[in-house]
Amino acid sequence: MHYYPHHIGDFNAATRHLNRLERSIYRDLIELYYETEAPIGLDLDRVCRRILATSDEERSAARDVLTEYFTRTDAGWTHPRCEEELAKYRRMSSGGSAGAAKRWAKDSPPIAPPSPPDAQASRGAYSNQEPITKNQEPNTLPPSEVVPQAKPGAPDCPHGEIVDLYHECCPTLARVMVLSPKRQGLIRQRWREVWSDLKWDRAGGLVWFREFFEKVQQSDFLTGRAKTGRPWQADLEWLMLPTNFVKVAESRYNH
Repeated sequence: MHYYPHHIGDFNAATRHLNRLERSIYRDLIELYYETEAPIGLDLDRVCRRILATSDEERSAARDVLTEYFTRTDAGWTHPRCEEELAKYRRMSSGGSAGAAKRWAKDSPPIAPPSPPDAQASRGAYSNQEPITKNQEPNTLPPSEVVPQAKPGAPDCPHGEIVDLYHECCPTLARVMVLSPKRQGLIRQRWREVWSDLKWDRAGGLVWFREFFEKVQQSDFLTGRAKTGRPWQADLEWLMLPTNFVKVAESRYNH
């Protein structure tokens, strides 16, 4: 699940008594829940590692938030609102797949059953009563009417998987909460541009983008670790802009 509805009023009403750190930890836990589409694990050390809660204060806040807002079960820490939204998401996904299958079945022509052997033999005996001679010309179309075969193009852009790679490789950068049409367009343009040079398959393209995001995470400037001027961090939309994309790909920010 790449994005989820955030109801500001509900969230503020439920967390007004929390301090800023606890509110931030709560958002991180909710996003982890939606990202994995599963309850939060019971291993607190692992959970804190996933949400970058490293100090004693942050770990204590994570423990308090889990206890107050989540329910401990054998499967992990569950959250009623998250489970409700995930159920809606799964129903929509299931409905979309079923609808596509139904449309495919409707649009596909029926497949005729094979003819019995006797009928095939009968047709073979009488379908061509005149012998083929060397003087007969093959039945071919003139060059002007021959339809050229389509050249293979770039594989369909896996927007969601590229966003997942960004989250995995660049955990300190701003997360993508809404995969808007504009962002999808930017990702698709960069995908096709790189494919036009390298001609990789879908798996090769995902490997290339993983290496791209790893370069981003290694850059002090792009991740805000550089101690120069006003603190700033890149985000996915900035990285997918044409000029910025080329500079990162060419390792111009590797410092």
